[in-house]
This record gives sequence, structure tokens and C-alpha cells, in this order.
Amino acid sequence: MKKKIGFIGLGTMGFPMAVNLKKAGFEVIGYDAFRGVYQKAESAGITMVGTLNEVAQQADEAIISMVRDYDQNVAVIFGEAGLLTAHTKGKTIIVMSTLDPDSMNELGKKVEEESELQLISAAVSGGASGAEAGTLSIMTSGPAEIVKSFQYYFDAIGSKTFYYGDKPGNSQVAKLVNNMILGINMNAVAEGLKLGNHYNLPQTEILNLLKVSTGDSWVVRNWDDVSQWTADTALAVLLKDLKSTFGEGLKHTIALPFNALSSTQLFDAMGKEKPQA
Repeated sequence: MKKKIGFIGLGTMGFPMAVNLKKAGFEVIGYDAFRGVYQKAESAGITMVGTLNEVAQQADEAIISMVRDYDQNVAVIFGEAGLLTAHTKGKTIIVMSTLDPDSMNELGKKVEEESELQLISAAVSGGASGAEAGTLSIMTSGPAEIVKSFQYYFDAIGSKTFYYGDKPGNSQVAKLVNNMILGINMNAVAEGLKLGNHYNLPQTEILNLLKVSTGDSWVVRNWDDVSQWTADTALAVLLKDLKSTFGEGLKHTIALPFNALSSTQLFDAMGKEKPQA
């Protein structure tokens, strides 16, 4: 019998992740606040339901949350129409959103104290292309036995899984480290290409050079996609993570000057206008 896994949040990342779970042989019970995705999801074989209660009821053992931030996760779990209205026991919420470490730990504690569910964190990296290809890097934390028991889900959506200890927030630290380095690297590549463009050097040949030289990086190899990131989607999410990383540095007196500079220069370096506040 196919295992049924709940999946909440079928956006740019969540939709291909849910599709890959379906392709791996799981029955995906999907929910999204945006009803416009339902037809597309159902065409891909995902069983879409109208309420979070139904997700909690129908999932066998785990529910993935791929919503945007802490507030949305709180609403999904604890809201008037949230997962807890199903009064199920023993199931696990796998939060794959990117939150700051303290918020993730707080969310895990709140679930533990106010329900009979469990929570683990499984932040992802690899962007929309990695989600579509099923090659995401997955950074996990929470009780080791629970994390290990869900490896078959992680294998369906990613190529590598990493474990960072019992605290749910630990995986978020790993994600912030990764995205801090990504942000710094994006600024570096964009500035280098800007200099080359001033001298009318063909950008394609600069990128070809970098790919086989000491300037190589994931950003270089995926520049065609990265350069198309928009101010109100991927870049906005990255900026949020850079700001969270800056906050962690201030909180723990860890100097992160390149992160701070990348935060202020990201949109300018990428040639994008910041969205209106």
C-alpha cells in the first residue's frame, strides 16, 4: 500500500517537490491557500484537499510544510482551521521552510507542548531547478530516530541529506550559512561581469573561463537561472535570509562583514529594483 504524505504549500519550490514525491510512489495529499494551483496539481496526480484538517487526517505519518515564513507555519499548524483541528496523534510535521533558528526552535517547542504531534526541520537548498530535478540538498535536525525514519521522503526530493542534531533550529543555521555564502558569491560574480561588460568582453566567454578556473562556483554554473531571479521572489527570499544571518551575528557577537555588505548591495549588484515596502 502506498504511503500517504501530506504536503502544504505548492508554490515555486513546493509544487515540483510534491510531484517528485508522487513520482517516487507516494500518494501526496496536497493543500495550498491559492486555489489556482489545484488543477495543475491534480493533473500531476496529487490528491488535493480543501482543508488542513483533511491533510492531517489522511497523511499516514508525516506532513511537509513548505510555506514561506514563521507566521504562515503558525497559522498552518495552530490556526482556527489548522492541522491541530484534526486531533491526530503521533504524526510528524516536517518544516521545510527557511526560518531563523530561534523561531524554528520556538515552533518545535510549541508543537511539543500544545499537541501530540512531533516536529523536525528539513531546510532545502538548490532552488527551483533543484526542486524540479529532485537534486535538492536537505539539511535536517530534530530527534535522530525520526529524521532517519523519513529518509525515503528525502531521497525522493533530494540528492543529499545532512543531519545537524536534535534542535530543530540547527538545520536553519546550516541553511543561513549556505545562503550567506550564496549571497556573497552572487555579488562577486555580478561585479566581475560588470567590469568585463565595461570593456565589452563577451559575458558568455567570461562565464566559460570562470567555469574552468579558480573563479568557479555554483552561481557561475547556474548564472543563466540566477540572473533571472526576480526582486519579489527569489531575491527577496535570499535578502530575508541574509538579514536573518546578520541578526544571528549581532545576537552572538560574531562579525560577518561580508554578509552585511552583501545584504545592502545584492539588488544593485544584480541590477534589480527593490520591491516597494
